[in-house]
Amino acid sequence: MKHHASLRSAGMLQRRSVMRFGLGAAVLLLAACKPNKLSFSSVDVTGADYGKGFELSDHNGQVRHLTDFAGKVVVMFFGYTQCPDVCPATMIELAQVKKLLGADGERLQALFVTLDPERDTPDLLKAYMVNFDPMFLALRPTPEQLPVLAKDFKIYYKKVAGKTADSYTMDHSAGSYVFDTKGQMRLFTRYGSGAPVLAADIALLLK
Repeated sequence: MKHHASLRSAGMLQRRSVMRFGLGAAVLLLAACKPNKLSFSSVDVTGADYGKGFELSDHNGQVRHLTDFAGKVVVMFFGYTQCPDVCPATMIELAQVKKLLGADGERLQALFVTLDPERDTPDLLKAYMVNFDPMFLALRPTPEQLPVLAKDFKIYYKKVAGKTADSYTMDHSAGSYVFDTKGQMRLFTRYGSGAPVLAADIALLLK
């Protein structure tokens, strides 16, 4: 009797060991199948249901779509050429980011979307882009497109009157959106985050 009891006990221990092994193997398998989540310094907005695309003329008069830049990481910033500080500082930072990426800098496309199409003519926008990088593009929505575009991308802007009719300024959102190589919005980067931080995040998206 004792012998049979010992056998039953041993069998139960063996089954429990097999069950534990099977459960452990299943957990490991699930962990292996689960994709690693990238860790960004910028705000991760992966899966956002806004800002999915656009149809805008660039400073050369060519109609552009987000799909035109497949294979590149796109950084999209909204501003205006007469902006005294935030806009030029952001574009300088993007030029620095491109340099920090080295050879991969050619896979970065910066887009400057004007919030002031009234004053920002195509020629002015083209000259403005050359100040930072000749490959950067400016996009110019029509006065009718602008409010729809701003709403779609959740961009705040407001015209602030100056001393004369032409000396107004524009209050506006200061961050930038980052799209991955498949055209999916992935990040929102705050103004002043710094070129090294953004370059590191873009390098992750380019892997």
